[in-house]
Amino acid sequence: MAVIRVVVNGALGRMGQQVVNAIAGQEEMMLVGATEKAVTQKYLPIVGAAVHFSADLDSLLGECGADVVVDFTNARAAIAAARIAAKRKVNLVIGTTGLSEANISEIKQLCRKHKIGAIVAPNFSVGAVILTKLAGIAARFFSYAEIIEMHHDKKLDAPSGTAINTAKAMLEARGKPFLYPETKKEIIGNTRGGQMEGIGIHSVRSPGFMAEQEVIFSTVGQILSLNNKTISREAYMPGVILAIKEVVKQKGLIYGLDSLLEKL
Repeated sequence: MAVIRVVVNGALGRMGQQVVNAIAGQEEMMLVGATEKAVTQKYLPIVGAAVHFSADLDSLLGECGADVVVDFTNARAAIAAARIAAKRKVNLVIGTTGLSEANISEIKQLCRKHKIGAIVAPNFSVGAVILTKLAGIAARFFSYAEIIEMHHDKKLDAPSGTAINTAKAMLEARGKPFLYPETKKEIIGNTRGGQMEGIGIHSVRSPGFMAEQEVIFSTVGQILSLNNKTISREAYMPGVILAIKEVVKQKGLIYGLDSLLEKL
């Protein structure tokens, strides 16, 4: 099997660094390039080697012959990187949250136009994917539901992409909105959090958290609580490595780690 040549966009970010280290430990992959918005050196040192380091993704892809670009930056940077990589016919693995429906649609069109593969997932944690599946099963049997998602204080968006996708899966399984108890008097504004078709969604942002999500279902006389907790960013790496291996075999867009796992 040919070695998969990978470029990491946003290599000095929290997730970018984890991806760089994970790829460096894979025999079937080679990190051939890395980017960051501000670069002061030509090479990025990694274990046992050094890779080309640049602020210009387009020129870097022209030099290094990459098979895959991995992006965990932000929505604006990710869609810009997707346009550049697609024109170079380089496959995409994107774990950035905050992408809009229009962004996803554009990535799908880019895949068709340039005949590349893309795997876009708001969460690469296998545990989070299983939680969403279980929430979809439970949604058929409960009328009330709330989601509490907890992340570190540096996370830019709220609610998380995982919480939104979990809510969508629950609504699709239920086939109608959940019942939402209206509060007659809210002493402090927004105390009840947000709401998505009857699902209350609450976001916690505080130091000490990595990523955690709890889905609470209730009905008369009982409560069901589903919880997934990520204690290290290493938890995402098996999913990312799997996506890199699979995206080079695909044409078109695969959205969500669950969709990828179902194809295996």
